Amino acid sequence: MKSSIRHPANAICCGLMALLAAYHPNAAAQSYPSKPVRLIAPFPPGGSSDLIARIVAQRLSEGFPNQIIIENRPGAGSNLGTQLAARAPPDGYTLLITSVTAAINTTLFPNRGFDLLKDFAPISKLAVGPTALVVHPSVPAHNVREFIKLAQARPGQLNYGSGGNGTPSHICGEMLRFMAKVNVSHVPYKGTGQSVTDLMAGQIHFVFASMPVAFPHMKTGRLRTLAVTGPTRTPLAPDLPTVAESGIPGYAFDSWWGLVTNAGVPPAIINTLNTEVRRVLQLQDVKDRFADLGIDVAQSTPAELTALTRSETDRFTRIIRDTGIKVD
Repeated sequence: MKSSIRHPANAICCGLMALLAAYHPNAAAQSYPSKPVRLIAPFPPGGSSDLIARIVAQRLSEGFPNQIIIENRPGAGSNLGTQLAARAPPDGYTLLITSVTAAINTTLFPNRGFDLLKDFAPISKLAVGPTALVVHPSVPAHNVREFIKLAQARPGQLNYGSGGNGTPSHICGEMLRFMAKVNVSHVPYKGTGQSVTDLMAGQIHFVFASMPVAFPHMKTGRLRTLAVTGPTRTPLAPDLPTVAESGIPGYAFDSWWGLVTNAGVPPAIINTLNTEVRRVLQLQDVKDRFADLGIDVAQSTPAELTALTRSETDRFTRIIRDTGIKVD
């Protein structure tokens, strides 16, 4: 008669096999997400990162059994929210909206507390779009050349708002100051949306605002748009010239946004997220909502987002070095 008692070694072996199976990447991906996922937008509500995050999160939540919750964590030019995301467990339950700002900050803030390329795992690009040079309607300039002449005639009297030190609006303003050789003053805010609000109130003179923030006011005429910063005109506003063709040759700046999570998240979960993001970005209503913000969808592989982040970091390292841009 065979004994029904299991050998202790066999029991231990079976237990280890069950434990390994539970933690196998594929097993993790099959149960993912089993709880709500938080998506950190490292800027205040109303800014471009926040708007894009909410559009993407809404449609991603429809394909997941659990909700994706937006968490705005502004501060230090997006570094506070990014650092918070970097310290989260590598389980795929913390996502981060990254952008050109993160590439800029690599040079401007050497002691950020995280490494953009080492501490995060890329998922996909989300969107691309130019920035717009917008002025208060009282500013007596209707194009970039007139604006430069005005700034030269009033040294130190024109001030521009930005979303904070190191943000695209700050970099664009300093590029204008350096390349056009004008004396303008920087007024940092906690987000570009706040700077545009003050611009409409006449508290400042101009802002380089991302299209998601500027486009609605451009269409209503509450702000006067002089140019866009991209290397070419945007098809969403083809009558608007670029800054480069309007008097500052070589001036070019495009904004972009992407989605990342923590380094160490199992590849199977990264693949799941990439597949879902690409599905969302192919939806016509998402394309339409992005177009209403003045931007285009830009889905990609994780490797393509890594390549973009690396090349942009190198480019802005050169720009910051050449222009002498510093945080206030």
